[in-house]
Amino acid sequence: MVIWKMKCSTCCLLAYRSDHNETRKLNCSERMTWKYSPDSDPDLRIYPVSLGDEGNYTCEIVSSAGNFLFSSFLTVIVPPTVTLTFDKSTGAVCQASAGKPAADISWIPPNNHSTSEVHHPNGTVTRVSWVNTTLSTVTCLVTHPATNQSLFLDL
Repeated sequence: MVIWKMKCSTCCLLAYRSDHNETRKLNCSERMTWKYSPDSDPDLRIYPVSLGDEGNYTCEIVSSAGNFLFSSFLTVIVPPTVTLTFDKSTGAVCQASAGKPAADISWIPPNNHSTSEVHHPNGTVTRVSWVNTTLSTVTCLVTHPATNQSLFLDL
């Protein structure tokens, strides 16, 4: 028998009993299913994954060899939307919107810059960096686990 338990606050349960060749699904999204076939590969598949899927997942396997319990924490990473604009009052403005985790922003050439961030209720973060410069071109570098981007702006 294989049982996946997800986020016990909602108590999603995905189970397979091999002696009866029976599967059960209780309070699970349609996006949650077996990766292949539970009798040959009891891996869990979540597709497409969303921010709400983040959390603890446990798999319990009961067999004649004993009971086995495996736990895993799913972290969902969201790439930010990146823009680079120019504003007469603040200068070059680089924005990495709605990323998880927050993106890092740096400038080429390195300058004194200011940074702010907004934390959204869904766990994503928007980070904004701006630099006032007399240079004719600036480059904004955005670093994030899901993407790295370089944007150039001629001023």
